[in-house]
Amino acid sequence: MAQLRKNQIVTVNTSPRILVVGPAWVGDMVMAQSLFKTLKQKQPDCQIDVLAPAWTFSLLDRMPEVTQAIEMPLGHGKLGLHQRITLGRSLRDNRYDQAILLPNSWKSALTPFFARIPVRTGYIGECRWGLLNDTRRLDKELLTMTVQRFVALGHKPGATEPPKYPAPQLRIVESDRDQVIAKFAINTDKTILGLCPGAEYGPAKRWPAAAYAQVANHYLEQGWQVWLFGSEKDSQVCAEINTITEQQCVDFSGRTTMAEALDLMSLVNRFVTNDSGLMHVAAALNKPLVAIYGSSDPGFTPPIHDLAKVISLGLECSPCFERECPLGHTNCLNNIPPKQVISELASLN
Repeated sequence: MAQLRKNQIVTVNTSPRILVVGPAWVGDMVMAQSLFKTLKQKQPDCQIDVLAPAWTFSLLDRMPEVTQAIEMPLGHGKLGLHQRITLGRSLRDNRYDQAILLPNSWKSALTPFFARIPVRTGYIGECRWGLLNDTRRLDKELLTMTVQRFVALGHKPGATEPPKYPAPQLRIVESDRDQVIAKFAINTDKTILGLCPGAEYGPAKRWPAAAYAQVANHYLEQGWQVWLFGSEKDSQVCAEINTITEQQCVDFSGRTTMAEALDLMSLVNRFVTNDSGLMHVAAALNKPLVAIYGSSDPGFTPPIHDLAKVISLGLECSPCFERECPLGHTNCLNNIPPKQVISELASLN
């Protein structure tokens, strides 16, 4: 056995080590930062590692609370039992003190269980008794917002009021942004309006392209630049908007990495966006925005920003939470006039 020398100081790392099993959606990952901030407020020296899909790493890299991102190699919805068990065993040497699970699925609890993490916290979800040992019952009437549900897992159970939640705030590194400006030959001399016309969930969350184009034309006539953001899946709707505006918009859809999109969005002065992941990104970049809601509930996943205006018609049939309008008319979006959006944007000045 090794002997300690006289007066030798032994340093023991007592900082809590927490593994957070992260969500697989952009907006949810942004809102997860509120949990990370809460954990740091309670235990400033804690280490927070996040198990998440690789495509989320660009977001996690902009969150100073996160120590390390660990890749979840399985896509959304895939069981991959053997891979989850193997991954859990590979994490044992990290000696985590606690795991906090944001997804409610049974399979998401397998890796922390096989990692032998002593405290495994999460909502009961899909009958996760045994896999979790710090189980919480989700009170949907108390925790009406997704961000509240995430943050509540960072507190002790039994609260009678919803927890306070710090706003997400993504970090921008000036040198990285300068490289993106140079790569895309960006002109920052004019005021910029950003449009995010996509929503991966489905068409019942997408305001019509023609309506977006009317807003774009209004600001183009005032000398603004208009930038279009989205993934490759949003390229078609962005192209439609640009066609209506006679190719006067700058279309970044499908042309950027997530990191590049973040840096570009940090240059924008105002946003108009559907209820989407990019809406939450814009809010976390501290940007004034108008958020348009159709089939989803603005009370459940609102943009977390003081300068965010929400437009929702509150029809009798909404929110239905469907990907496509079950009635076939999508009036919750089609009946929102562009002039109302322009008016709300003007009020953000």
